[in-house]
Amino acid sequence: MTIQQTIEAKLVEHFNPSHLQVINESHMHNVAEGSESHFKVVIASDKFEGERLIKRHRQVNSILKTELSDHIHALALHTYTSEEWQKQTQGAPSSPNCMGGSAK
Repeated sequence: MTIQQTIEAKLVEHFNPSHLQVINESHMHNVAEGSESHFKVVIASDKFEGERLIKRHRQVNSILKTELSDHIHALALHTYTSEEWQKQTQGAPSSPNCMGGSAK
């Protein structure tokens, strides 16, 4: 199972999301081809209802603790309740271009 598949499976199991996108953005960075080190997660779940943004992110980080410590270099999170996601007209924000780390 790939890291992306593992992330998807864990988030589906824990959050039962109404919307989930796990996007491997590693190709946008200075990493080897085929890397799985940079991800963006867009998730909508009723389990986020009444939770502040920081708590939503902590919940996701807790579920992905192993992947974050062993594999993932960067994780962009966009967490919504199902109702918030339905109101989104443009989806989640685009990720910025890689600035090349400390080289810039």
